[in-house]
Amino acid sequence: MTVPTGRPDTLHEHTVETLSEWIAHRISLYLKRPAGEIASTVPLAEYGLDSVAALSLCGDIEEDFDLVLEPTVAWDYPTIDALARYLVEELRATVGEA
Repeated sequence: MTVPTGRPDTLHEHTVETLSEWIAHRISLYLKRPAGEIASTVPLAEYGLDSVAALSLCGDIEEDFDLVLEPTVAWDYPTIDALARYLVEELRATVGEA
């Protein structure tokens, strides 16, 4: 599996699938478990994602994708799929503002 490691040359290259892979990879690092064991439709809290890891995820997203997010984003979009869909929308909005 190739995991996106940052911002591509054009933001529209991000899809729900690529962002889901990126999020799963980050979550796997926080939870110290293989990304393949983390289902994209299961709330991250069920895997034991705590507030420290959620804030770290938010910071990683902000850093890698140059977005400013509310610190509650992982709770507002509690699954990998939901968060990935939200990020695609935010990245597309950012491209629209450029």
